[in-house]
Amino acid sequence: QVQLVESGGGLVQPGGSLRLSCAASGSDFSINTMAWFRQAPGKQREPVASILSGGRTNYADSVKGRFTISRDNAKNSVYLQMNSLKPEDTAVYYCKAVALVRYTFRDYWGQGTQVTVSS
Repeated sequence: QVQLVESGGGLVQPGGSLRLSCAASGSDFSINTMAWFRQAPGKQREPVASILSGGRTNYADSVKGRFTISRDNAKNSVYLQMNSLKPEDTAVYYCKAVALVRYTFRDYWGQGTQVTVSS
């Protein structure tokens, strides 16, 4: 089993910045892809950014140029630096990891952290 714990959410004014963190723990696992998703009230969960173990990244068009995803493989952690935040970025942000556990790739999710962008 793999557990993901997110931190770093909060309330920020438009134009401000936040940094989200997600740490994976467990035993006998190897993480491949790590990603951030978000879900706004009344909307479906959507991908925000992802990063492969080798460092290749991908971003949703809505956050390109404003958000940066990074990871520390030694710490099994992923980060999301969010700059120039907009009210439409308000959502619960979830961390996802695709991990190899007992020869099988499985998806794991964190519990979510609230990000609110408001003046």
